[in-house]
Amino acid sequence: MNLAVKDIRHNLGRFALTTVGIGMLLMIVMGMGGIYRGIIEDATLLIDSMDADLWIVQRDSKGPFAELSRIPSNLVFRAAAVPQVENAREFVYHTIQRERDGRPLRITVLGLDWPTDKGEWILLIAGRPLARNHYEMIADKTLGMRLGERIRLGKNTFTVVGISSGMISSGGDGLGFFTIADAQSIQFDVPGEAVRLEREARRARTERSDLGMRLPALVDQADKLPSQLPAIARPQVSAVVVRVTPGANIDQVVSTIAAWGDVSVYTKTGEKNLLLKGTVDKVRRQIGLFRFLLTIIAAVIMALILYTLTLDKLHSIALLKLIGAPNRIILSLILQQALFLGVVGYIIAYLLGQKIFPMFPRRVILLDSDILQLALIVLGISVVSSLLGIWRAMRVQPNEALS
Repeated sequence: MNLAVKDIRHNLGRFALTTVGIGMLLMIVMGMGGIYRGIIEDATLLIDSMDADLWIVQRDSKGPFAELSRIPSNLVFRAAAVPQVENAREFVYHTIQRERDGRPLRITVLGLDWPTDKGEWILLIAGRPLARNHYEMIADKTLGMRLGERIRLGKNTFTVVGISSGMISSGGDGLGFFTIADAQSIQFDVPGEAVRLEREARRARTERSDLGMRLPALVDQADKLPSQLPAIARPQVSAVVVRVTPGANIDQVVSTIAAWGDVSVYTKTGEKNLLLKGTVDKVRRQIGLFRFLLTIIAAVIMALILYTLTLDKLHSIALLKLIGAPNRIILSLILQQALFLGVVGYIIAYLLGQKIFPMFPRRVILLDSDILQLALIVLGISVVSSLLGIWRAMRVQPNEALS
């Protein structure tokens, strides 16, 4: 006869509610661990997905993800000329917020160096990569867009030609993939009135300058688009991504580019470290702290529950001692109940998590190693939590059964 099972059957309703409560608390602990893992995964997703060995960014900046970076687009030709470089591509990255169906829509815009990069490396669940240099986009499914949907961004209307899965920025916003030209047109879009005022101001400055007085025809040039004025450079990009040739000495390539005075260069690993130690570091540490605190709280709650259950059985425990039951029987009773709470609560946490976690706004990633680690933690919590109840049970005197 197992006393723990008999006692659970006798108080089945209380044990059921207690186990469900423990299970929901453990589900939150499990979810915190999954969010912690998801934040790291989202932060490094693009760096892992893109076929790039080096990232060239603005001098002394930590761009393009951890910090704003601006470099001239013609830097891509300089990088491509470096020995042992297989190819170099432009990279544009920024975040916008618009409205869609009356609700805010945040898109992290990523510019692809079309036609060198059409987005074939993107994991698509529907549609195709970019086939044209303008007016097409690939949207992540978290943005809620449909294949073939048209959306106006800036002065242009874009058609969704592909739907990706799991392509999220470090901030949790869905990625929208455009060509470099379209990404820059979205980034540097200004209202028509602002364009008109800038042209008038440019014309006035030209008319007042000595050069404008000597060359009146130059004043008429001030009304042209910025892209048609040779003195105005092309829009800047966020970074240049470089892939070195197989078997190349990457340290030598880094040394060559690092000697340039206008840029900084980072390896793939270096770019990851910038993100983990910069943009997501505080969030990562905060989630880790919450997970630790919730684990401690779960242990305290289980200890109090077991202590309360032990208090309810003090008369029965005293009676067991009076009839000569050894201490190991009493220890086994409390320890088995603690393990029952922990194991069944863990199973409930896992099953509920599988249903609820996919609904979270941020990705919750649970690895087998994390699940096993939490199972061992729960086992340890169950044993430690039973000590308070065991301590109280050992203090019961046999003669208390007669009082």
